[in-house]
Amino acid sequence: MAIWVDADACPKAIKAIICKAAERKKITTVFVANHFIQMPPSKVISSLHVAQGYDVADSTILKRMRIGDLVITADVPLAAEVIANQGVALNPRGTLYTQENIKGLLQLRNNAEQLRDLGQLRGGPSTLDKRNIQEFANALDRFLAKT
Repeated sequence: MAIWVDADACPKAIKAIICKAAERKKITTVFVANHFIQMPPSKVISSLHVAQGYDVADSTILKRMRIGDLVITADVPLAAEVIANQGVALNPRGTLYTQENIKGLLQLRNNAEQLRDLGQLRGGPSTLDKRNIQEFANALDRFLAKT
C-alpha cells in the first residue's frame, strides 16, 4: 500500500501528520502538486511536481495509484474516482469517503458549486481548526492500524 496526497491545497498541519505516520509505519508516501513542496529527508516520503493545469495532479494520482492505496484529498470528485478504482480516500478533516457516503458528498459539492455560480454562496469550507486536525490524525491512525 502507498499513500498519495493531493498536496496542492493540503494544509501544513495535515502534511506533518502524514509524514510522521509514513515514517512510523514505513509506508511509501507521495505528495503530488503543481508546485514545489519541501519534504523532510526520508526514504519513504517524496514529492512529485506535475505540470500546471486543471486536475493534472488528480489525473496523475489516479494513473499511479493501485488497489488499496490511500489517497488524501479534499477533492470530492477525485475521492469518487479513487473509490471507483478500489482505493481508499480520506479527507484532511478526517472524513473517510466510502461507497455509502460519496454520492451524497458529491451532491452537496455540486449544489454548493451551483450556489456559488449564482452568487448565492461565497467562499469554501471553514478554516481547519485543532479539532479537525485531531479528527484527521485519529482517522489516519485507525486506517493504518488495519493495514
